[in-house]
Amino acid sequence: MSRHVLILGLVCFLTFFAGLGRGAIGDSDEAFYAEASREMVASGDWLTPYYNYELRFQKPILFYWLVSASYTVAGVREAAARFPSALAGFGLAILTYLAGRRWFDAATGFFAATVVATSFGYFSIGRLSLPDLPLAFFIAASTWGLIEAIGSPIATASLSVSRRRLWFVFAGLMMGLGLLAKGPVGVALPVLAAIPVWWHERRSTTGEDAARLPGLFDVLLVGAIVVAVAAPWFVAMAQHHGLAYVHRFFIGENLERFATDRYNEPRPLWFYVPIVLGGLMPWSPFILLWLPTWRRVFRRERSVTRAEWRAIIWAAVPFIFYSASIGKQPRYILPMLPPMALLLARTVIARLPDDGPSVAPRTGRQRALAWCGTVCAVLFLILGILLHRARPLLFVLTPSLALVCTGIITAGAVSVLIASWTRRRWVLPVTMTVASIATLLSLHYSVASAADLEPVQVMARKYAAAYQGHEPSATYRVFVRNLVFYTGVKQTDLVQPEQVVEFLRQPRRVLCVITRDDLDRPTREHGLRTSTLAEVQYFNPAGVRLRTLLWPDPSRDLETVLLVTNQ
Repeated sequence: MSRHVLILGLVCFLTFFAGLGRGAIGDSDEAFYAEASREMVASGDWLTPYYNYELRFQKPILFYWLVSASYTVAGVREAAARFPSALAGFGLAILTYLAGRRWFDAATGFFAATVVATSFGYFSIGRLSLPDLPLAFFIAASTWGLIEAIGSPIATASLSVSRRRLWFVFAGLMMGLGLLAKGPVGVALPVLAAIPVWWHERRSTTGEDAARLPGLFDVLLVGAIVVAVAAPWFVAMAQHHGLAYVHRFFIGENLERFATDRYNEPRPLWFYVPIVLGGLMPWSPFILLWLPTWRRVFRRERSVTRAEWRAIIWAAVPFIFYSASIGKQPRYILPMLPPMALLLARTVIARLPDDGPSVAPRTGRQRALAWCGTVCAVLFLILGILLHRARPLLFVLTPSLALVCTGIITAGAVSVLIASWTRRRWVLPVTMTVASIATLLSLHYSVASAADLEPVQVMARKYAAAYQGHEPSATYRVFVRNLVFYTGVKQTDLVQPEQVVEFLRQPRRVLCVITRDDLDRPTREHGLRTSTLAEVQYFNPAGVRLRTLLWPDPSRDLETVLLVTNQ
């Protein structure tokens, strides 16, 4: 076990922690949490979150506390802002290993944990200052705890009952932290997963064992722990800000976000299918190996084992729950990846070649595994080609670095292709793991981050040189959320061209960050006169389309961001 944990620690260091501080805080939801936590440390108010020096009631407090504590220890920097997310990624890998070790065997748990640690979904979110990965950890941990407490073999010894209740205590603690991390979903998903497991155990257990199934006391125990963990902060907020806060959070930020399109545009019922496949990349082609297994199950040639049933329920509940919602977001589906990794690892291991002579005939199951590995190799190669074609847009890089990263990804693709058709037992999983780590780090160092200052950081420095300490400042459609993190100055978010005109027509001196294209129209139509104090070139990741990667055009895909004043 210790050897497995040490290897997982090394893998997770590379995928979650290496280069964690590279890349500026993004102009996205990441800036909300990084900046609100900075303001929390600066103000000393650890009760109420503020963002851009205004109340922020959208999310509970736990993630702000985690990032603020990280700032207190390591200073206000990008790596500190992202450390809680990276730590949650490591925790999910270890949790997957422990669950797989208990339900299947050590090899399955270890392989599944490497899949979790090297999947694109967890790698990308683990390097952002967002509460979604810690929430996924709390949901996964509490779901595992409830399933263990409900579905563990029941013995007559009182010690067994005590251990079962320890699982309930663990689950209650994790649900309370999940509630504090993002809201009621931290309780709802584990409970929804536990119900079918309890129903299955009740049907298959009789006599005295049935009487020892979890009862009302266990339910009350879990509920009491959840309340003890989460309630104090919500009560303190209600006392400080009134019951309107509680109504806004539980109704507006949770029920309306789930059941209406107020916060997110409606998306189709199948929205999460490609999201799950993308989140499991580069391992998702191995899902094809499930098809023969399910065919045998439907023909009643094979039964679903107890451990497989648990993993299926664990994965299915988040998928069904969020697919039924109106306001879908890709990050919501993260809690289902650990059980999917367990099922995937179990399926792959069953098809690995035996340790016998390499001249032994290859079975049909092994050929299917080899073809899935070949598909993975092709996907690696496509990523390398796209990275090579996107070089004109990666203006913060030296051309040699982009070429090196492209070469690493290509070498990984070739290695996986060779390993797919090698008859040694563990060559393909090990090669896939190494190629995944190399590819993810190459993408991180070439696309997601720069060796030098990034455009928003350059603009923040030029802004600091121009700022006189009193004039109003605004942003329009660029650096809207993250400029305040790097300047420490409150920014007005302008959302309409008319607001830009009104802001720049003020008699006093003002500063505005805006793209050249967005400034041309009000300047031309309203005769605005502005002075440009600074400019930077900016590639906006939010505007990336397939066309951008296949046919990059710097004149079209790069924006010129200006810092202007009206005097």
